[in-house]
This record gives sequence, structure tokens and C-alpha cells, in this order.
Amino acid sequence: MRVYLDHNATSPLRAEARAAMIAAMDVLGNPSSVHAEGRAAKSLMERARMDVAEALGAVDADIVFTSGATEAAGLACSGRDLAGAAIEHDAVGAWVRDALNVDAQGRVTVGDPATSVLQLANSETGVFQQVPAGIAVCDMTQAFGKLPLDFMASGARMALVSAHKLGGPKGIGALVLRRGQDVPAQIKGGGQEMGRRSGTENIIGMAGFAAAAKAAVRDVTDGRWHRVAELRNILENGVEAASKKTIFVGKELVDLDSGHMDGRLPNTSCFVTPGWKGETQVMQMDLAGFAVSAGSACSSGKVRASRVLTAMGFAPADAASALRVSLGLETTEDDVLRFIEAWTGKLRKHEARAA
Repeated sequence: MRVYLDHNATSPLRAEARAAMIAAMDVLGNPSSVHAEGRAAKSLMERARMDVAEALGAVDADIVFTSGATEAAGLACSGRDLAGAAIEHDAVGAWVRDALNVDAQGRVTVGDPATSVLQLANSETGVFQQVPAGIAVCDMTQAFGKLPLDFMASGARMALVSAHKLGGPKGIGALVLRRGQDVPAQIKGGGQEMGRRSGTENIIGMAGFAAAAKAAVRDVTDGRWHRVAELRNILENGVEAASKKTIFVGKELVDLDSGHMDGRLPNTSCFVTPGWKGETQVMQMDLAGFAVSAGSACSSGKVRASRVLTAMGFAPADAASALRVSLGLETTEDDVLRFIEAWTGKLRKHEARAA
């Protein structure tokens, strides 16, 4: 049996999202049509918009549905002179100046929030950022569904989210806009999505996104991610017992808000084993039945040295020796123990070859 431990890349479709999408497939009308069928489709769309807004603490903001967080980043950043850090996701990094400093713990120093972009939780390391009020764009993609979020309280002017990171369908996301904040449309036409994104709306994707968002918030409220954090710690303790030279990124961080020794996502472990390429580890673990990654799944299958770790001060060779393991709500202790056993076995073979 295979074990899926790459939830930061994408998470399995939730049953609630699947059911909502199947039901939406039977909604006939175009949301722009004025007849009864069209009104039914529009009602479904607006209900989904409200559900996503409520899940994000953004009921007084505009939710603009997009094809994902990448398109949302383009909408938010295009035509603006924004500063970012080298640890931002490629979807954001492609639009901003690499002008913000990153320390050895992966924390970013923001100069002017009004002209800066910041990722709330890093997709590779899981490290949290303290988001200053008034930040121009906050990338909440990895945090949404794992942490309690309140967009309005955050002070962010815009935020990016994606459905498939929290058990929704691929190909749907949203740009969250504080009222009065506007963006130039990149897709022009009929003026859908409040004039920000034209084209017939993906109501099936919206329905799945909304259902997944509601379920994800319920899981956060119920504390289900605490158990995931315990499993992550078991995994790291097992890896550390097998290899004293392995470095765990962000493991000792103190959360800036709570003061707990857990300043990163509850499901994410990024560790560096010097001299053992991450690409090799990914392939060997795949053959052993485990899906893991060497970093963010944002480069069309490319495996390369992590620029996130390089920006944090890791030597290029070490940055190329990183493995990211990201657990999900359905991950079991047996999954984790089997991973430790398989990874340790591969490590011993690597050490024997290197001797």
C-alpha cells in the first residue's frame, strides 16, 4: 500500500467537496442568464462565495473566484511595484522584486507593508510569518484549512487562496479583496466576478471549494491538526534517531503569537541530510511506496536546489539535499512509522555507498 505524504502539494478530495460538485453538475443554468435556471446557478455561486468568505473571516470583503492561487497572484500583483522575499512561492515571486530580507529561521523582515507581499506559512518549511497590518498581499494558500484565519482582522489588503490545498478540487481558487481595493482585470469580456475576471463561472469548482472550506474550518475548530502535529514530531524524532547530522528546518522556532515551540504548520517537516540529494530521496521513497517531495510543487516537475533554503543561508549543496514531508488529517501513526523504517533503510544504503 502506498502512503501519501505530500499534502502541501495537493490534498485528497474531501467527501463533502465531491458530493457538492456532483450536485452542482445537475444545475443547468448559466449564472449570467436571467431565467429561473440561470438564477438557480447564480444562487449556488453566491452561496459558495459566502461560504468561502465565512471560512476566511472575510464576510466584509470581496471574493473573486479564479482558476487557483497562481491566477489570483497575477491579479493581485500585476502592474504593481511590490517587494517580496526569495522564499515566496513562484506564483508570487514571478511578480515581485526580491527586496525583503530573510533570516536563518526563514522569517521575513517587511519594510513598507503597503508595498510588500508575504506568505503566511511557507509551503516548503511550514514556517509562519508575523504579517504586519496593511500588507499589500498575503499568500494564505498553505495556511488556509490548517490554521484559524481572519482576513479582516489581519489587516491585509488582499489575500490568495486555493481549493486543492484543503481538500477541494484543483483548478479553483480566489483572490480576497478588502472593499475599496481594486485590481485591473486580466481576462476581459462579459464582466463576471465583479468585473475582475470575465468568463462563464466554474460553479462546479466553486461548490466543491465552498464545501471543502467549510469542512476544513470545522476540522481546525475541532483541533484535529493537533494530532497531525504529534505525528510530525514522531516522524522527526525517528529521523533524528537514525541520522544525527540531519537538520530540521524551523523545528526550534517559537510561534510569535502563542509562544509555543511550534512556529510552523502542524503537518510540515522539512529536513536536510547533507550529501544525500533530495531528488534521490524522493525517487527512492517513491519506489518504496511513499509520496514525498523535495520542495514546492510549482515548477512543472523540476527538482532543484531549494531557493527557500538558499535564501535562509543554506549552502547550495545542502539546499539540494532537502526533503519535505507533509502529512494530512488521514495520516496514521503506522504510516509515519513505516516511513521512518523505509527512510532509515535507504539512508543506511546511501551511507554504505558513500563510505
